[in-house]
This record gives sequence, structure tokens and C-alpha cells, in this order.
Amino acid sequence: MSVVALNVHLIIIVFIGIISSFIGTLAGGGGLITLPAMMLTGIPIQTSIATNKFSSGVAAFSSVFYLLHQKQLSLKTISQNVVIAILGGVAGALVTTHLSEKTMNVIAMLLLFFAFVVSVKNKGWIEKTQGDPQKSIHGRRTSFVLFSIAAYDGGFGPGSSTFGILYYMKKQETYLKAVQLTRVLIFGSCSGAFIIFYQSGFIQWSYALGMAFGSILGSQLGLLVLPKVPMKMAKGLLMTIMFFLIMQMGFKLI
Repeated sequence: MSVVALNVHLIIIVFIGIISSFIGTLAGGGGLITLPAMMLTGIPIQTSIATNKFSSGVAAFSSVFYLLHQKQLSLKTISQNVVIAILGGVAGALVTTHLSEKTMNVIAMLLLFFAFVVSVKNKGWIEKTQGDPQKSIHGRRTSFVLFSIAAYDGGFGPGSSTFGILYYMKKQETYLKAVQLTRVLIFGSCSGAFIIFYQSGFIQWSYALGMAFGSILGSQLGLLVLPKVPMKMAKGLLMTIMFFLIMQMGFKLI
């Protein structure tokens, strides 16, 4: 590839990272944009997945650092979520090597459809102020669910942030705190998955660093906009992302 072509690719990748991370921070579904867009630029699927895990992890880390610095989440809460998510990310990446993409698409579509139905019926989106940053919501069942979401994200990914936001809200967290906790979860799952994908040799660092730079910008923009997002708009955005994710999975199965 010529120097000019490589530079054009990198510029495109940075913009892809900004847009996908911004949307992904607010409602999940960033992978709906990232992977197809990277593949359209001619980047192989394996490299696209590995690059996405690296950039998503770096962007989520920048979010975690911001939330910790702003004292919006406690170190204890962050540590609990990250440990579970790293283990889940490693497990998911390992399991993926034994499952076909079609099987993963079926699982994702069923889970997303279930989440979509639950969201449609849920009239009680919480609109109170942000919850207590010191509060722990962990129990065995919660830890298992978060591990499962992290494993899904580590092995595949589309919709994992959406699952995280919806689950945290089910645990009576505000939309604002649910998004913040999901950023922590994604940081852990991507870190765990990256450990496995790095061994595959599919990382191309010029693409990975470009995507990471764009993802950091998009993630920080998302966190700045987050407190100003009305509940009605947040729910509409989540529903829209879930709908397009379900459609994407459906088309892959046809």
C-alpha cells in the first residue's frame, strides 16, 4: 500500500472511531458502524476485529479515568466490574475460536430481540439524579450476568454495550450511571479479549492506534453530552440501535 493510500485509510479510520465511539458510549452498537466500515475500506475481518477490541479498550479506559477523576464512580466499584469483565473477555475470546460466526449471530439476534421487547414494555425508565458512586450492586447473579456480557463482548461484540446499559438500569441505576458502569465493563472485556487476539498476530498497529485515537475523542464527547441527554431521547436512541443491530444480524443469517 502506498504512503498516500495509507494516510487516507488512517484519516478515515480516525473518523470512524469518533462516530462509532460517540454513539457506542451513549447507547451501544458502535460495532455496528466500526466493523462494516473498516471492512469497506479493505481491511481484513480478522484485523478489523482485533483493531476494534484494542481501540474500544483504550477508549473505555479513557472513560474510566475520566469518571474516576471526576469522582463519579468509586475505585471499588470500578475494580469489581473490571476484574469480572477481564475474565469474561478472556473466556469469550477463547470460546469464539470454537464457534462459527453464524452461531454467534443467532445468539446475538435472540438476545437483542429479547432486550428490545423488554425495553418496549418498560415504562419506568429512571429519571432521578445519578446514584451513589459508592454503592455496590454486586451479588452472584449480577456477577454472572456481567461476566456473560463481557464474554459476549470479548468474543463477538455487537450490542454488548446496549446489554450492559439495559442490565444496569434493570438493577435500578439511572441511565447516566448505567452508561458509566458499562464503559467500565467494556474496558475490562476488551482488555481481556485483546490479550487473546494479540496472540493471533492480526493487530496492525497503524490502524489500531488511529482507531484508538478517534475512539478516545468520540468516547469523551459522549461522556460530555451524556448528562444533557433527555430520558426520552436516550430510550429512543437505545431502541433504534437495537433495531438496526437485529436487522444486521438477520441479514447475516439469510
